[in-house]
Amino acid sequence: MREFDLIEKYFNWKNLESDILGVGDDCALISIDAHQQIATSVDTLIEDVHFPKNTSPKDIAYKALAVNLSDLAAMGATPKYFTLALTLPEFNEYWLQEFSGSLKSLSSQYNIALVGGDTTKGKLSITINATGVVSQNTAMLRSGAQVGDYIFVSNTLGDAALAWHQLQQGKEPSKGLLQQFNRPQPQVELGKVLVDIANSCIDISDGLEQDLSHILNSSNVGARINISDLPLSDELITYIENSYDWCLPLSGGDDYELCFTVSQENIKKVEALEKTLNIRLTAIGIVTKELGLERLGMFKDECSSYQHF
Repeated sequence: MREFDLIEKYFNWKNLESDILGVGDDCALISIDAHQQIATSVDTLIEDVHFPKNTSPKDIAYKALAVNLSDLAAMGATPKYFTLALTLPEFNEYWLQEFSGSLKSLSSQYNIALVGGDTTKGKLSITINATGVVSQNTAMLRSGAQVGDYIFVSNTLGDAALAWHQLQQGKEPSKGLLQQFNRPQPQVELGKVLVDIANSCIDISDGLEQDLSHILNSSNVGARINISDLPLSDELITYIENSYDWCLPLSGGDDYELCFTVSQENIKKVEALEKTLNIRLTAIGIVTKELGLERLGMFKDECSSYQHF
């Protein structure tokens, strides 16, 4: 059973109050008053599943918080607080100092405070629950895509997946690829300004194809994307030229960029954001009435996005 089927069958309970948006988006939304909502998300990173055993504690801490910040970004929320559940195989003062220092540095950068948590002994894993706030009825949802919307992604896709691919082959990725894999940049500022521009949004964690499909399913629409329009780094372009393999940018995952849909009337605003935020934003396709995801220029029948089960 796949992760999202498991969640839908066992944990997508429908008995929530009307002012709570529960399972199904990057964050849950909880109304706290007439003006604001809390956005909250939780993610777990496990050794040898989400990061190699020899990963530095600094990189582990950074990524554990960054992936949660990315969920907040997808909703357009401002980060506020987080809790940490840390499972360690043993007490290691050097490891803890390095981990703690990196976590503190990134939390200071995004002005998000550590307010509690838990520690226990076992196989190394890190669970962070991050909370942010967003103005009432402004959070970006997966369910808002409209027919005719243009589909955008931020920056480039596939670099982290290429780094992981090379690590699994016993190769040493370049410093740039490792940076993308170990230290993804959560697009918090982009998310906050997109709330007035985008109709829907999701962060790309499990692969563009799978995560875009969450938007399409939630919005009851389809999409057509052009593979040749996917934004790629020079290293990934070289990899594809040699392998003819488009699966890494399409479904490799670990990008933690934003995928969002925008009506034609807001295209100029998106173009303006590229300059004001100094960020690359690329239109890769359009939302269609016909259900399903059509991939123009894709010769392979399917790629495998990340699955937890």
